Amino acid sequence: MGSFRKQRAAAPRGFFACEAAGLRWLADAAAVRVVQVLTVDDHGLDLERIESASPTLEAARTFGRDLARLHDAGAPSFGSPPPGWAGDGFFGPLDDPYPLVAGAHGTWGAHYADDRVTQVVDLLGAALPRGARTDLAHVRERLRAGTWDDDDAPARLHGDLWSGNLLWTPDGAGGVEAVLIDPAAHGGHRLTDLAMLELFGAPHLDAIFEAYDEAHPLRDGWRELLGLHQIYPVGMHAVLFGGGYLGQLGHLAARYARTTPGES
Repeated sequence: MGSFRKQRAAAPRGFFACEAAGLRWLADAAAVRVVQVLTVDDHGLDLERIESASPTLEAARTFGRDLARLHDAGAPSFGSPPPGWAGDGFFGPLDDPYPLVAGAHGTWGAHYADDRVTQVVDLLGAALPRGARTDLAHVRERLRAGTWDDDDAPARLHGDLWSGNLLWTPDGAGGVEAVLIDPAAHGGHRLTDLAMLELFGAPHLDAIFEAYDEAHPLRDGWRELLGLHQIYPVGMHAVLFGGGYLGQLGHLAARYARTTPGES
């Protein structure tokens, strides 16, 4: 098995140990294939090398079912870090990651309000237009009040599941399978991973969603909630890159500051 070295001498302290803990936690679920950690030190991470392949409809459906199984493996609480790591994780590019705020919340709404939306507001500061700031304050109030909470237990999340962190590789039996890399693993709501897949696109996305829903039926109106879960990644992209992401964040904030559950 070949290896790949992910490294940066000036990476934040603990960055690679945190990533290794997340990868191992995801792999422990024995659901989706996760890139294997070979060695880890303060300056880098040695991983198995993944051979690329083109995704197929069958592989996408298998991934959807397996992603549901990964989420069903659970987590101690909303916001909890992976075992083997204590405290905040990391989110964003290796060159300049931001803290992925850890918590131990009993509800998703409280976690998302306090650990995610608040961070976006604080980091954007004066760059955040007044209207968007007001709308995000309303969204936080509604989150803390449990407006969108349900009875779903904390899921075991990849946490940064955009298409670049979802690889496709030969499965050794003439087919193709998905492999997860570069997580921001934590306990959260299963829609958070699905929202990331939709936000930046993924091959055969409808097939992934259909197979997921077959394996773990999702609540009525779940698609209308994906934008709520996208406030954090869009907000962090606004922090990192500004530009159109600020406008996109404003639209999402306005939408969820005003709608009631079940409305789009």
